[in-house]
Amino acid sequence: MAVSTAVVLGRYGRLGRTVLQAKRLRLPWIPIVILTTLMVSAIFAPLLAPYDPTEISLMDARIAPFKTFTHPLGTDMLGRDILSRLIFGARNSATISLSALAVGVTLGTTLGLISGYAGKWVDTIIMRITDGLLGFPSILVAMIIVTLMGSGIQNIVVAVAATTWPRFARMVRGEALSAKERDYVIIARIMGVPPHVIVRRHIFSSVANIVMVIASIMVAQVILLEASLSFLGLGFPPGAPAWGIMVAEGRQVILTAWWLALLPGLVIMAVVMAFNYLGDWLRDTLDPKLRRL
Repeated sequence: MAVSTAVVLGRYGRLGRTVLQAKRLRLPWIPIVILTTLMVSAIFAPLLAPYDPTEISLMDARIAPFKTFTHPLGTDMLGRDILSRLIFGARNSATISLSALAVGVTLGTTLGLISGYAGKWVDTIIMRITDGLLGFPSILVAMIIVTLMGSGIQNIVVAVAATTWPRFARMVRGEALSAKERDYVIIARIMGVPPHVIVRRHIFSSVANIVMVIASIMVAQVILLEASLSFLGLGFPPGAPAWGIMVAEGRQVILTAWWLALLPGLVIMAVVMAFNYLGDWLRDTLDPKLRRL
């Protein structure tokens, strides 16, 4: 093994070291390919989509997949190209999911650090609010918020973020409670280091890995929640290129036009499974304490 490693390093230098490191990490290539495709589709949707996703062409309605080269994945009941709608649906899902997750991570991590480090009545108030939100189903909380605030991308982001931050706050608070009892934190407090500096420099570095792991897993739940809201008619407006809306539109004709609901459903399943597998890999790689037996 040592000889082969030396040969690789000698022949290929930096490239060889990169290949060996990738082998040791055992990267989940299938989820990486799926998620890379998702991000490329989201970023370059106008360039990749062959048609306008909202363009109606009744002459081309209900074309089954793989029947023509002009519409490889078929068309819906109004003649809209399915491939184009899936590509733009990736952009909508990525926009909502990443925005909501960014808000949830920031708010949840901040409150979790404050709760874990401050303790006493601050910890009690923050955790009781967190427990109250965790006691309700996520879809119910999101539905109530969207119903009260109305539809729209910003309101969907707020609704989804409101269901994600309590999970980050709960997990980060537990790690902060453990981190603040470590020797270097106690020494920093004795030396008179301000609390906000201790939290930012010492405690946050201890919880950063677990935040990354939770975030990778929560992306899948956020995508499912956004798709569920769109499916129920509480997300994007009707006719918008969103995966949940596409499933909702196809369920009424699933026996005669099966591809309308099946294709976006398969895309949602593939993306959710890819994020779940990536989250498992990050958990095993970044935090050995959380490895599965």
